[in-house]
Amino acid sequence: MAPTQKQAQDSKARLLSGGKAPKARVSRYLKKNEPQLVEGAKSALLMKGIRCSDKMNTVLKDMRAIKAPYSKLLGKNNEIVPFDEEGQQSLEFLTTKNDCSLFALASHNKKRPNNLSIGRTFDRRMLDVAELGITRYKSLADYAGSPKKRTGSKPMMLFCGDKWQLDPEKKHLQNLLIDFYSGDPVTKIILSGLDHIMVFTISDNPNGGNGNLSNPPMIYQRAFYCKLKKNPSGDKTPLPYLTPCGPDIDFYVRRVQFATPEMWKVAMKQPIVNKAKKVRNQQTNLFGETIGRLHVEKQDIDKMGGRKSKALRKAMQLEKKEERDQTEAELTKEKEELQTEFKQTYGFDESEK
Repeated sequence: MAPTQKQAQDSKARLLSGGKAPKARVSRYLKKNEPQLVEGAKSALLMKGIRCSDKMNTVLKDMRAIKAPYSKLLGKNNEIVPFDEEGQQSLEFLTTKNDCSLFALASHNKKRPNNLSIGRTFDRRMLDVAELGITRYKSLADYAGSPKKRTGSKPMMLFCGDKWQLDPEKKHLQNLLIDFYSGDPVTKIILSGLDHIMVFTISDNPNGGNGNLSNPPMIYQRAFYCKLKKNPSGDKTPLPYLTPCGPDIDFYVRRVQFATPEMWKVAMKQPIVNKAKKVRNQQTNLFGETIGRLHVEKQDIDKMGGRKSKALRKAMQLEKKEERDQTEAELTKEKEELQTEFKQTYGFDESEK
């Protein structure tokens, strides 16, 4: 079993203060979980609450299938309330123990039926948690004959509705959903790997979803299997054909507890190595060509020494020889002209003198 957060902190404090080095098991755990420049896929811990109906149990099983292989489902019920301090401490302990930074807790009671709480942690501490009320659910078993996505494939995600950008709370929820379903971070994408898409549509709910909430907006989650086929027009880019594959969820937000601005700033901080350097005096035109401006000091080309090679030396020697022959030819011609003028004037050649 991995060391708890307190054990890891105590071992790190003893090591920094010059005390006794931690045990080999703790050292291996600390080295494995130390910050990295490029983090891998985030794992999700799926749990049952104090009471969990069969419907919510099916939701957890389908979430495990969607998140596989980066998911872990616990079989026992847990007396955890995510919005209480003790419940958050229990979630921090369980996520640390199972090496998961995402979690989902399903519960069902009279006050909050079909309740699903999703969240994430940062540095083994609670960062965000959102409580969702599910009004309609269509599981993967209801799409038995439909094609399914490959295990571990990344989804394409589409968010429809103005509230995703206009409402700060829904914008933060959008970031949480992307983080929950994104999967492995990649640098390149191949078309054959795009096999499913998740669509989240938000709209106003005229009937409301809970007596304590006045007209909460509804969110409709739909999943489609994407098959790429040849374009009939002859274009090289294939056309996607979508087939519903589930699961389908209709839910609304009951309550949220997002990170404070100070903690969010710390969580979003990146090392200097990952930050791209700003390129100055450079831009790209309409055709994708890079255009830049260079600031160079005035140069004296006459005093600049170029590269010296054997071929260049021979070329310079030939050039000098041609100039010398040309000069001698001009001098000889000029001398002959002077002798001709002298003979015409005096009647004899200067050499006969």
